[in-house]
Amino acid sequence: MKILILGAGDLGTEAGLRFVAAGHQVTAWRRRTELLPATFAAQRVDLGDPAADWPRIDAETDTVVFTPAAPERSESAYRRTYLQAVRRLAQTLVRDGVAPRRFLLVSSTAVYGDAGGGWISEGDPVSPQTPTAKILAETETLVRETLNHAVVLRLSGIYGPGRNHLVNQLKNGTARRPERTTWTNRIHRDDAAAAIVHLCTMDAAPEPLYLGVDHEPADLAEVQGFLAEQLGVAAPMPGETAVSRGGDRRLSNARLLSTGFTFTFPSYREGYASVLAGDGVRHP
Repeated sequence: MKILILGAGDLGTEAGLRFVAAGHQVTAWRRRTELLPATFAAQRVDLGDPAADWPRIDAETDTVVFTPAAPERSESAYRRTYLQAVRRLAQTLVRDGVAPRRFLLVSSTAVYGDAGGGWISEGDPVSPQTPTAKILAETETLVRETLNHAVVLRLSGIYGPGRNHLVNQLKNGTARRPERTTWTNRIHRDDAAAAIVHLCTMDAAPEPLYLGVDHEPADLAEVQGFLAEQLGVAAPMPGETAVSRGGDRRLSNARLLSTGFTFTFPSYREGYASVLAGDGVRHP
């Protein structure tokens, strides 16, 4: 298959490498093409540029994967990177007469509100609480309205090689243990990339929406305690923590599992053990 990846940063590059390993041809668009693997057909594209400035899309493109990363967590950056770029993509596909067999948008579980520790699945309504989450929800709606065969993959708490925020907090003593149970959800970067490839290549038609999270929602204090023990540092003192973008909720991956997808890192324990062992690299 011919795969087009728009916004090939760390996650998109890892997915692209897995597509190539499976025998597919990958074209990747990003601003800095010199950072892409030599196995990709690289095209220098700024997704914020007008659609008229975008290169032509190969008419034989089977699958389009949209994995951009906003340069900053601001409303304007998200609007430009997600909502406006999807509009331009839809225009470009029409312009070039391309009808992909499958389109996958990587979104975020930030579109859900706080559930008070309750369980959430694909059937629950969104309730975005921040300007950036609202833009992601708008982007998902636009994708469903303008692109055929679209799949949305909502990821939560991506961690992995080079994503060491929680580890660094524990090492430098700035971490604080929440004074109440705070449920968190996450997925290792490698499993997120594998899920993208799986949903794009599975024989059966996928559902329009999946949650990309591992098997085990976990209390943040539990994760901190595990990491502190592995690092040989003191467990964090109780105190106020910044409000988590993840909200207080437990996310189900049952729908993703029903497709036959298997996780390499089913919980934070296996995933962080790999991170602490120095496995893998973060793609630039």
